[in-house]
Amino acid sequence: MKKLIILLFFTISANAQEKLWTEADRQYTLDNLKRTRDDLVKETENLTPEQWKFKELPERWSIAEVVEHLGNWELLWSREIGVSSRNPARPDLIATSKPDSYYHDFIMEDKVHDSPDISRPFGFIEGKNNIIRFVKLRNDNITFTEKTNADMRAVFEFTTTDYPRNMHQVYIYQWGHVDRHLRQIRKVKAHANYPK
Repeated sequence: MKKLIILLFFTISANAQEKLWTEADRQYTLDNLKRTRDDLVKETENLTPEQWKFKELPERWSIAEVVEHLGNWELLWSREIGVSSRNPARPDLIATSKPDSYYHDFIMEDKVHDSPDISRPFGFIEGKNNIIRFVKLRNDNITFTEKTNADMRAVFEFTTTDYPRNMHQVYIYQWGHVDRHLRQIRKVKAHANYPK
């Protein structure tokens, strides 16, 4: 009887705490993670070494450096999401966070963003190896997203800002960042001096 009461208590508690991150949210995230991975692979397949290394200007990044930068961020997002998803749920912070559209609009704006040193490319990795690295990391992140039981709208990153981001919003940065750099890659490929 005691076991039945304990089981009933946990069942009621679990039902009382409905997840804010829905299966539709999960699918939206997975669709965008997969779409941006596949678009990046498509944009970089069959590039010659000269195409990987071409720069519009000496201070601009090559396609290889852009993809290395994306791989660096993929690793950073993976750590941030993996660690933060273990935080206790804080639905009380939802009222203080900005809407999802704020994060999407910021990451997709045309204004140049300065990359922090931690994510800047070194340019030492051969072009095609950058895409192999990115795809491996992205696939790992997709698997994590498919399997996690964390409530990604109720767990937040460690931050001292007035507007903390929940993990669903970090995901928006993750796939939106690739969309942003896909535009950059297409611009490099459209340059008059891009090797044919």
